[in-house]
Amino acid sequence: MRPFAPLPAVLLLAALLPRAALADEALIRRNLAPRLGGIPIEAIARTAYKGLYEIQFDGKVAYTNEDGSFMLVGSLIDSATGRNLTQDRLRRLTAIDFSALPLDQAIKRVRGRGSRRLALFTDPLCPHCRQQEKELAKIDDLTLYVFIYPFERQHPGATARGRDIWCSPDPGQAWEDFMLKGAAPKPGACPDPVAKNVALGERLRFEATPTFIFSDGAVIQRGLTAAQIEKFMAEAK
Repeated sequence: MRPFAPLPAVLLLAALLPRAALADEALIRRNLAPRLGGIPIEAIARTAYKGLYEIQFDGKVAYTNEDGSFMLVGSLIDSATGRNLTQDRLRRLTAIDFSALPLDQAIKRVRGRGSRRLALFTDPLCPHCRQQEKELAKIDDLTLYVFIYPFERQHPGATARGRDIWCSPDPGQAWEDFMLKGAAPKPGACPDPVAKNVALGERLRFEATPTFIFSDGAVIQRGLTAAQIEKFMAEAK
């Protein structure tokens, strides 16, 4: 997933925008359509900042004025609190129903009491995913559901490696041994959910690994430190 560029001047720009009573949605759509390459605008909403409007498209959030004469792509930061409002908004907009996840298609790993739940879509041959495992190893009191989600084009052989791990006598241990120690599982064959996981991830627009799904349905498509994971899990309660 491509991260948004920083947007440090957005609040200043918002303050300088002309004051219009209401935005003309049709005009915004018409003026911004050429800049979006045919991607439809899903929603337009007025923000708490004068003259600044939020637009939603293709699972993303950007900002514009009353007539759509410009578009700002990046993170909107509240200067008083330092809160990343764009990140908060995206968490709500992209949230999915955790209880609807097909958990039988995931490797279940429990640490400590396992009272906190977290799902992870990950690629066994993704270098960032292997680094992520080191951060996850620092977290206790966790039930982690690992969905093997190979990006075969970028990482040839990831699908076969994922299937070998799933078909091991102890998939959870085989996953940890491979991701943390580099110990490859023995080749095996069995009914596996890898193709189903790929179809699910594509349907949910997961464009990167690792991708996290927290218990409140919030989706984060990037690597996280152990401290960041703890923070997001606390916010999900």
